[in-house]
Amino acid sequence: MRLVAVAVVLLIVAAAARAEEPQWVHAIAMHGTPKYGPGFAHFDYVNPDAPKGGKVTLGAIGGFDSLNPFIARGEPADGTGGLYDTLTVAARDEPFTRYGLLAEAMRMPEDRAWIEFRLRPEARWHDGTPITAEDVVWTFDTLIGKGQPLYRFYYANVDRVTALDARTVRFDFKPGENRELPLIISEIAILPKHYWADRDFAATTLEPPLGSGPFRIVDLEANRFIEYERVADYWGRDLPANVGLNNFGRLRYDYYRDSTVAVEAFKAGAFDFRSENSSATWASGYDIPEVADGRIVRAEVPNHETAGMQGFVFNTRRALFEDRRVRRALAYAFDFEWSNRNLFHGQYTRTRSYFDNSDLAATGLPSAAELAILEPYRGRIPDQVFTTEYHPPRTAGDGRILGNLRVADRLLKEAGWVVRDKKRVHAGTGQPFAFEIMLVSPQFERIVLPMAKNMERLGLDVRVRTVDTAQYLERLRGFDYDMIVFNFAQSLSPGNEQRLFWGSAAADQPGSRNFIGIRDPVIDELIELVIAAPTREDLEIRCRALDRVLQWGHYLIPNFHITYDRLIYWSKFGHPPPTELRGAVFGAWWVDPDKAAALGN
Repeated sequence: MRLVAVAVVLLIVAAAARAEEPQWVHAIAMHGTPKYGPGFAHFDYVNPDAPKGGKVTLGAIGGFDSLNPFIARGEPADGTGGLYDTLTVAARDEPFTRYGLLAEAMRMPEDRAWIEFRLRPEARWHDGTPITAEDVVWTFDTLIGKGQPLYRFYYANVDRVTALDARTVRFDFKPGENRELPLIISEIAILPKHYWADRDFAATTLEPPLGSGPFRIVDLEANRFIEYERVADYWGRDLPANVGLNNFGRLRYDYYRDSTVAVEAFKAGAFDFRSENSSATWASGYDIPEVADGRIVRAEVPNHETAGMQGFVFNTRRALFEDRRVRRALAYAFDFEWSNRNLFHGQYTRTRSYFDNSDLAATGLPSAAELAILEPYRGRIPDQVFTTEYHPPRTAGDGRILGNLRVADRLLKEAGWVVRDKKRVHAGTGQPFAFEIMLVSPQFERIVLPMAKNMERLGLDVRVRTVDTAQYLERLRGFDYDMIVFNFAQSLSPGNEQRLFWGSAAADQPGSRNFIGIRDPVIDELIELVIAAPTREDLEIRCRALDRVLQWGHYLIPNFHITYDRLIYWSKFGHPPPTELRGAVFGAWWVDPDKAAALGN
């Protein structure tokens, strides 16, 4: 009887162990459950019967000298991301859910301490070679060792990667809460180990690389154009996550010197689709017969994407901008209300949050839940975090900003910068207050120059310099600038990328996105809290706490945003309705043969 009892106990223990074993699933969500079940046929925002074929030409700005977008050297060509499949793909109508692409299934424990991916047996490179777990391991190791610095920060919590068999790969994570990391890992584009075996991955190249995705390169000329064709026998064309997507037969990018030239080329019919980022051009630049008669469609498509934060970014590595009072003072020289009225045709909203246009943005005073996070840092963060709702300086919009300049003058004097002979100098050293605003687009000069003029009224010596794309990227990578304009784009589910934006470790790493140069242990700890958020509610609370500290750090002069996309395109396309969350999904559009014929395409 005792042997029978022992056997029964062992069976119960074994059954319990099997019940606790993580199950293989088709998708993973950051919070909650995936919208689409395991038997879904296609995403709701696509037309599963969309016709394939046709040629689409897009406009790109600047130039390119490389086809490797994963390294810090060179300027990669537009569209190279479409050459490679990722382990999973995102659903565009959910905040952050990933569905299997290369991976047919995945599994992870409740604490998300590791994740395993099981690759599809049919997954192939364009040369017919199977995609294996060894490709995944090699890709990760190569990106960490030779790729852009951002990978080392993004994947900092990965402990090891192991190929369990030819089709199964496992990522083990370092101790600590990082619930986003399994999803982040699943975004990785997988590269072919055998192709790169006799090539230098760290070098720029114009040799079309071997891919696995829906498109491949068929023609190019450096700095002029690159053209892709849809892969007819693409291994993943019938997967539910791909149905209704990647419909164009040919996709070409033509390069232009700047946006002004590109707009004129578009109106002349040189390319087909444009997302317009200039309010002036949108307001009056398309008053042409082709828009009036419908040959060109001009559309404002609403979305609920996080606006993120675009601003005039201070490089706090410069001694000139170390003092928070100085940074705050200079914000009073930007007259957004005047610019919106006179330059932007009233189209923009002033940005005040690093997570604007979302529930992640900090508004009002801190809630009790936010205070529970922030209170331990009292004395180490600005007092205004607890007492005052942040707003950038405001004006009446009539160009009279003397009151604002008086506030700026007072703050500068408090920081030790006085006026002598109508020039702002440091009271102790006599050093003049002089700096350069570096731009990459001439279009932004009309916005920056009025602000620079206001700064000159404060006695500052301000130079505005527009440089070419190659020089701009090189100086960005080396943090060789005083002030730039940059947009810190945010997702609806912020996480590990916050280390790249504001983390101390990224401040001294060339090629990172910590363009401000923030080195603050408090911000580092708040970032880790965001990354470890166990629920959507916790994520929102923790993002707001981080937002408040960033706002009152005055690390940049906030710019502006819109809550819709400005799209203009020749009427050759068919497309599904836009998603409520992210607006138009261009990857789900197709060329309508009848419409294209009517345009003579």
